[in-house]
Amino acid sequence: MILERTDKEVIIRLPANISWEDLELMIRFIKYRENVAQSKATQEDIDALAKDVNKTWWEENKHRFMKPS
Repeated sequence: MILERTDKEVIIRLPANISWEDLELMIRFIKYRENVAQSKATQEDIDALAKDVNKTWWEENKHRFMKPS
């Protein structure tokens, strides 16, 4: 692997035999970090959103896990 930094970009050179799955995981992680760096959300905002999403998901899916009475 070769890393090169210019004034405008960072260039990463990887061997041609790298697994596409591994490459996709690395790219997703880099995109995630880029998006998170731009976020102005607080941990409290994130916790509230996660709680809301989990509650909504459970309401929509609980029938898959609970036996009817």
